Amino acid sequence: MNGDWFIRGRDGRLSVYLSSGEAALCRAERGPGGPWAAPRKVGGDQKLHPVLVIGQGADGYAHLVSWRPTAPGESGLVHSTHFRPRLAALDWNPVGHPNKKGDRTGTPAVAVDAQGRAHIFVRNLGTGVSMLAQKEKGGWEPWRDLKGRDVQGDLDAVTGDSGRVELYAAVPGALLHWRQEKPGSQPVLEEAMEATPRPGTLRALATSSESTTLFFTDDSGDLCAWRPGGKPVPLLAAAGPGPVAAVRCELDGIDCTLLAQRSASGRVTFAAYPTEEESAGAWWTESGPQLPADAEVSLAVDEEGRVVAAALSPSTGRLLLTRRKDEPGLALEAWREL
Repeated sequence: MNGDWFIRGRDGRLSVYLSSGEAALCRAERGPGGPWAAPRKVGGDQKLHPVLVIGQGADGYAHLVSWRPTAPGESGLVHSTHFRPRLAALDWNPVGHPNKKGDRTGTPAVAVDAQGRAHIFVRNLGTGVSMLAQKEKGGWEPWRDLKGRDVQGDLDAVTGDSGRVELYAAVPGALLHWRQEKPGSQPVLEEAMEATPRPGTLRALATSSESTTLFFTDDSGDLCAWRPGGKPVPLLAAAGPGPVAAVRCELDGIDCTLLAQRSASGRVTFAAYPTEEESAGAWWTESGPQLPADAEVSLAVDEEGRVVAAALSPSTGRLLLTRRKDEPGLALEAWREL
């Protein structure tokens, strides 16, 4: 999966999205802070490839993107909108292929601008990046080639606090950053920063009204933070492979960035620091039971402003959850399986 698969919906309920076989599933709270319902299929009955991408707009709606088989050796992208966790999602809508036809070209990324328009990004057959954006009054703009070359691993798209969409990608020896100059415009490649990112480790987060921060693991094994216009800053050693989960939250009255990752030991590990103050330092603290090797971690903030962490094993469907206790620091409740 790519994107924030654990989110709080418009109605305050937390929900989890997952890929299961040839379908996409959603599991949601029956009410904010209440018990959880059983998983339900979303998007209709079209058969999907085992990939699911989730983006969420300021309106709380979830935008889902996946690949589906269209012919032997060929695939196309599909999109669905989920307005509330307890309502059925719209049926999958075919939106095409960045090269008109062909097989899957990579895992997409999706971000939603301040007007609620989804922007889908995906690597194309030329190893650059293509984008498809929704029109404000329905339908889709034509595919756009955003250029770039030798893009590796998953893309990561994010909407800044300004409502403008940004995109990050890794290429050999560098990080690429695209940004909209104004709402609704085509993102332009603004910067190529020399770095040694490990493909598949990018995670971007809106961290101020002016900036987004990209977290990535470099070749030395350090988890680094980069805001375009500056240089990457090593934060601490990565706890495990893959991208970190990240969320902004308030801890003891301080605007903090909380990171989480499945560690090499198999447990979830957390680190927090004042947002955009990497010089303050951060340290990992492990929590919970050992998880399967394929377990993914995600973070959200519930309706009461408390941090909630979820750990999901796609192979088993096992879902565990913990919340921050109502006490100083980052004390967490015992993990429970749903």
